[in-house]
Amino acid sequence: MKPASKGLALRGGPPVRRERLPYARPEILDEDVAAVVEVLRSGWLTTGPQVEAFEEAFAERMGARFAVALSSGTTALEAALFACGLGPGDEVVTSPLTFCATANAALRHGARPVFADVCDDTLCLDPDAAAAAIGVRTRVLLPVDYAGHPADLDAFAALARRAGLALVEDACHATGARLGGRPVGSRADIAVYSLHPVKHLAAGEGGVATTDDPELARRLRLYRSHGIDSDPRRRAERGDWRYEMVALGVNGRLSDVACALAQSQLRRLDRNLARRRALAATYDRALRDLPGIRLPVVRDGAEPAWHLYPIRVIAEVLGADRDLVHDALRAEGIGTNVHYLPVHLHPYYRDRFGLREGLCPVAEGAFRELLSLPLFHGMGDADAEDVVAALRKVVRELGGS
Repeated sequence: MKPASKGLALRGGPPVRRERLPYARPEILDEDVAAVVEVLRSGWLTTGPQVEAFEEAFAERMGARFAVALSSGTTALEAALFACGLGPGDEVVTSPLTFCATANAALRHGARPVFADVCDDTLCLDPDAAAAAIGVRTRVLLPVDYAGHPADLDAFAALARRAGLALVEDACHATGARLGGRPVGSRADIAVYSLHPVKHLAAGEGGVATTDDPELARRLRLYRSHGIDSDPRRRAERGDWRYEMVALGVNGRLSDVACALAQSQLRRLDRNLARRRALAATYDRALRDLPGIRLPVVRDGAEPAWHLYPIRVIAEVLGADRDLVHDALRAEGIGTNVHYLPVHLHPYYRDRFGLREGLCPVAEGAFRELLSLPLFHGMGDADAEDVVAALRKVVRELGGS
């Protein structure tokens, strides 16, 4: 590696900005605060009328018949696999390049995640690799819309039909994305979304599962409420105390407080998406000529939601690896992150299943290069200009031109 210049803040030079810009940050406006306060004064704090109102609005916005709100995206993934009948000894084919919750959801039901490699351009699950990973125990295909770019859902839907598998789409990065003019989630049996603070809609915590199948919707609701076959709000309205537990579920309910916040933010989803897409376009224009930096790819027909803007640092060209670029940008006042260490390389998976490097070489190679630049809908143009200036400075000083 070439030695860094003294011009870098990492080596004592002046930083691009004094106050660090985070890679992500939620946006809470006065209207969000007002919506939450109204619920706090209503007498409903847990599952109440705001949950149902949010579910109806979310389903309409996503083009689905049913939406079920849950306590997190993780719980929504677990509920989706439960609804599909996943059980001990079954297998789920999924991507290694995701947050570990995607794979962990299978383990919660006694099933095993089977990792197939990703496409080199979008870093979404490769349909051909997924097809090769299907075995006699496979029950579910679980592609991930990495960074907000839709996976090849037409190919996965066709594969699921041929193999007789359920298709669950992890759209936690992709709320509002479209593929071929259709919203993400529209091709899957169940799609799962996240309401985490750094996502497109921030409910503090929360998740949503959508489906067009009324039986799957019933099972999603069953899982989120301890496996009890009736709704407590409906029982209270009827004056009926009777309920029965018919399956093993969890307390996965989302509160009225969180749903009021999520519904307020849902009204701004189109604006939020437009802002994220504008920021991504700014980066595309300003960074396309940087040596040693590979920008994210958008396939024809895809309209990503841009949860992340993941660049790839090509050390052989730049003369510096990803970690040095991360440290240099941080010193310049620019917060970045890495998404993700492939799930099969986490100690838990290595120790329990004996998984090792070489299983998914494309995902593993991408991991060594990936760096997520700041991207959130509350970012200003000046913030984006600082990111561009800092990255150009770092590339120049580390050996680019």
